[in-house]
Amino acid sequence: MQLFSFRNFRLLLLIAILATVAIYSKHQLLRSTAWLEPLQVSIYPINGDNSPKTARYIQGLSHGSFSDIDQFMQREGKKFNLLEEQPTQTTLGSEVITAPPPPPEIKSTLSTMLWSLKLRFWVWKNTPDNRSNLNRVRIFVLYYQPNDGQPLAHSLGIQKGLIGVVHAFASKKQQPQNNIVIAHELLHTVGASDKYDNDNQPIFPDGYAEPNRNPRYPQYRAEIMSGRIPASPTRSQMAKSLKRCVIGLKTAQEINWVAATRQ
Repeated sequence: MQLFSFRNFRLLLLIAILATVAIYSKHQLLRSTAWLEPLQVSIYPINGDNSPKTARYIQGLSHGSFSDIDQFMQREGKKFNLLEEQPTQTTLGSEVITAPPPPPEIKSTLSTMLWSLKLRFWVWKNTPDNRSNLNRVRIFVLYYQPNDGQPLAHSLGIQKGLIGVVHAFASKKQQPQNNIVIAHELLHTVGASDKYDNDNQPIFPDGYAEPNRNPRYPQYRAEIMSGRIPASPTRSQMAKSLKRCVIGLKTAQEINWVAATRQ
């Protein structure tokens, strides 16, 4: 009987925790997509390969290293007549020493759910400040030395919790493209969906910067949620910087920019 009561207590406690998290996440969602004030974006660098070169690169980062993210969001916000003139304020936070838990190799509903809880717990433990997270996206950027074109692990942005994990190269030359990835994952946290197919090719029309262009190819800019500039239906290349990226109509709808525009 005592065992049964203890199990009931644990179940009730778990339900209470999940309900609290759900309510908080809903509050975050409403606040972060209202666009009545700048969305705070904190970048936390991590030395992903424990390299001395990577450590020196991280030491050289500053707020200005990420300024083109805010410039991109401001420029695109104007295009949609967003009421908030400065949609985001991106700042560099303190370096984080430990790496986040990797996603499960074999994905299932249960493994993904458990990993998500582990990640959120890791973020709670490793956020190096005590600022409010109701209107703040926390993006943890793991930096690595370039290795003969070897691809990095997949980056991600999670809407519940406003969390991003980005894998990037520790190279000044690569910084503009790193910021494309950061902006892409940032937009995931506020509701934007990917707009590329299984071959990483932009999906027409939502993954194209100029879907009505005639002739359609070549395109000259990338929709941020595809990140690539189409040269043909089967060929594309990643944009070199956020100057060559746009937020398309579908993405604007998903992040509540269209609903927040002046009529």
